[in-house]
Amino acid sequence: MRPVTGRAELDLFCRLPYVLNDELDDDLASGRRRPEWMWMALRGDRLVARLAWWAPRAGEPPALLDILDLDDAAPGPASLDAGLRLFETASAAVLPEGVRPPEYNAFIPPRWRDDAETRRAVENRMAVLERAGARPLVERLRLEWRPGAPIAAQNGRLDFRPVAGREEMVALMTLVLDGTLDAHSRADLARMPAERAAAEHYDDELAHYRSPREWWRIATSPEGEPVGFVIPARNEYNPVIAYIGVVPAHRGNGYIDDLLAEGTRILAGQGVPRIRAATDVGNVPMARAFLRAGYEVIGRRIDMTWSEGGGQ
Repeated sequence: MRPVTGRAELDLFCRLPYVLNDELDDDLASGRRRPEWMWMALRGDRLVARLAWWAPRAGEPPALLDILDLDDAAPGPASLDAGLRLFETASAAVLPEGVRPPEYNAFIPPRWRDDAETRRAVENRMAVLERAGARPLVERLRLEWRPGAPIAAQNGRLDFRPVAGREEMVALMTLVLDGTLDAHSRADLARMPAERAAAEHYDDELAHYRSPREWWRIATSPEGEPVGFVIPARNEYNPVIAYIGVVPAHRGNGYIDDLLAEGTRILAGQGVPRIRAATDVGNVPMARAFLRAGYEVIGRRIDMTWSEGGGQ
């Protein structure tokens, strides 16, 4: 069990298939991954398990465990044991002792439960991390809009303007956390006040998008009252609908459709090849809004977390 020596061993590391394999070389070049964060369990020259952490920016500590793979051609207790020992060994070498391990994200097919082999593979990976102390947090839909899909025309119900600045954005983000159906937001609210959760979300993620802030939109009523917001952006991989929300006082009026159409229109106007988005499976109103807006489900994601002080 050892980390890769560098980009020269990517072919070995990628012997186990996964949707992120094509991104690894660029991630290493950019510093979002490091060789010492990418571990393999080898039996002779056979790769029997692997894992990797990821950070959003070079120089930052691991933020996600987003790769954990087993050799599905050799299922059974020995495969799960190898995965657990690899996680424990790599975590002891990479993560600070006593600190909660980063969240685990797994990209999986849209109907993964319908195929016995795929379901077994997904559940085996989850079982490895459950033995390491992790618990499922949420299952999310991964969505994509492609050019040619319809975009609803502006209907005049709302006016749109750019965001005035961080203070206005954090204030509106704080409001939309009231009654949120998002599992990550609910977990944050169990640990901290809404204003702090909104500020950390802004500072840790939204503030780092290098796409123009002029794309961000506040929706207002005809009287000029803020109704909600949408943040179309580009991350390091794709154009995205990064965040969207309606303030509680204006929910139930279908404004989410207007906001999503505006964000989609802004990105489509840049000639992008796709727009990505995600929402919790349990956030049924948001999921339905994306489908109405011409987005298609391209996959799912399972997120698992540790309690404070959990893991290695």
